Amino acid sequence: MFRRRPLDRPVEAARRVTAGRLTLEVAGGSVVGHRYPENYDVLHVDEELPLAVVCDGMGEGEGSRTAGATATRTFVDRVRAAWPTVDAAGLRAATTETQRQVRRAGATRPGLTGCTLTALVVEPTHGQAWLVQLGDSRAYRLRDGLLELVTVDHTMAWLGLLHGWWPAGSPEATRARYQLLRYVGHPDRPDPDLLCPALRRGDTWLLCTDGVSDQVGYHRLRDLLAARRDPARTVRALLDASLAAGGEDNATAVVLRVHPTLPAPR
Repeated sequence: MFRRRPLDRPVEAARRVTAGRLTLEVAGGSVVGHRYPENYDVLHVDEELPLAVVCDGMGEGEGSRTAGATATRTFVDRVRAAWPTVDAAGLRAATTETQRQVRRAGATRPGLTGCTLTALVVEPTHGQAWLVQLGDSRAYRLRDGLLELVTVDHTMAWLGLLHGWWPAGSPEATRARYQLLRYVGHPDRPDPDLLCPALRRGDTWLLCTDGVSDQVGYHRLRDLLAARRDPARTVRALLDASLAAGGEDNATAVVLRVHPTLPAPR
């Protein structure tokens, strides 16, 4: 057992939200870890909408904290304002406004004000999912026993491995992991990746910051997600695994399970 710290975000009971013919069961949580004195991750699991967001502030300090909080608040507000419409144009507009607000918040602060952003939102009528991503916070999907990384990391390390510039375990690759090419607050306001994956009954989705994905290996992630615990227990297990592996970063996870919606009783 690990002693929880005041800046951990407790894992609450999973929420259930209906989207089309699907029921989504979702829970999230966050731990500070053993390295940093504060938690620069920001988590949002919406109380009403099928919407979850994770942000990871870059570096330490006020700029990091401000970026994550501003990005989460702005993106969620824009999605709520457009509801029940969820489409590519609206999500791009929400991300553009999020970029603008984070840049504005950082204009009066020394140093870097930036963060990652990975969000999952589901259309209320047809149950179509949308993923929005800037940075290296990830989205995974477990389907039929196969765990797949659906997003890509917007880092120099990812490009280097893709193009064979250096071996995966080399010092160059290690340094490049922390060179983000796209993030919220970037001066060039880069476009997000916008994906439209289909949801299927039985799917399990994981959104997480690199405090989870860097600490917990692929096979351990798969086993924890495949255990079919309820999402809240799965999140607790993921966060405990990140601490047991060293807790070298703030760690945040959201787990979403997809169920069929049962017909109303007559």
